[in-house]
Amino acid sequence: MIGKPDQDAFVRSMKWAVVTSLRRDGSPTNSVVFYAVDGDDLIFSTTRDRLKAKTLARDPRAALCVLDEGAPYRFLSIEGTAVIEDEDIVPGHITVNRAMRGIPDWDPPAGYLETLRSQGRVIIRVTPERVSGVVSRG
Repeated sequence: MIGKPDQDAFVRSMKWAVVTSLRRDGSPTNSVVFYAVDGDDLIFSTTRDRLKAKTLARDPRAALCVLDEGAPYRFLSIEGTAVIEDEDIVPGHITVNRAMRGIPDWDPPAGYLETLRSQGRVIIRVTPERVSGVVSRG
């Protein structure tokens, strides 16, 4: 479970987040990502040459701000440690694609692993350590 039951339900019902990582000088950098829940972790796909992958490889501290897509603008901040997965990346990408497409039984096309590798794709897995925010607004 991610946080309390109402926080977990919120995270599982949304799909967009802003991920924050830290540059070498300690200043933050933000990026909008589509995420999926995998067990009690949040995962998203990126390429190894993107800034978020580079900064998280150097300093794994991450924060994801999960955003409500409509009024009343609820949000949840999830702080944790990120791990970059560059081996066995197909299962994570299937999970992200199923969530993104809204098709729970989506299967990848032939040659999917080769496509992911040619694009330099990785999965970023964030394990929550602190959860805060507002998920109930009347």
